[in-house]
Amino acid sequence: MKNLTMTSLAVGTALFSVPASAQVMTPAEYVATAGASDLYEITSSQIVLETTQNSQLRSFAKMMITQHTKSTADVKGAAKRSRIAAPPPKLTPLQNELVTQLSSESGPTRDAAYIAQQKAAHGQALAVQKAYAMEGKAAPLKAAAQTIVPVVEHHIIMLKAM
Repeated sequence: MKNLTMTSLAVGTALFSVPASAQVMTPAEYVATAGASDLYEITSSQIVLETTQNSQLRSFAKMMITQHTKSTADVKGAAKRSRIAAPPPKLTPLQNELVTQLSSESGPTRDAAYIAQQKAAHGQALAVQKAYAMEGKAAPLKAAAQTIVPVVEHHIIMLKAM
């Protein structure tokens, strides 16, 4: 299991590494990236809830679903105020691979893979949100990103304790 966890962490870190271009995202790119990130968090959390017996992880996953559903709604609202199209969120091919990997695991192995993936995903999400909060061009989206940053930072603190 330890070997799988390290593999998941390495894969997750590589798949969620933030490109340099994340700092110069257009408003539409930010909306799509934030939406994909939230959708991944929601989907992976639903998967882990299917099997986890860990009450701390169960509570965390439920919180992920609630809070990432809210951030999706916040970004969609900000996009509307910015007159930016906000199509339904869509997972990236790499996020689809991680979801498939998570689905193929069960029990404590799934729990460990979920935690490793969450750490990587939240690191990437924080980088995207901070970058847009600092350099975003659409004021409502920039304000949404500024509101989301502390939420993601809180998730990272919680993940470090797991």
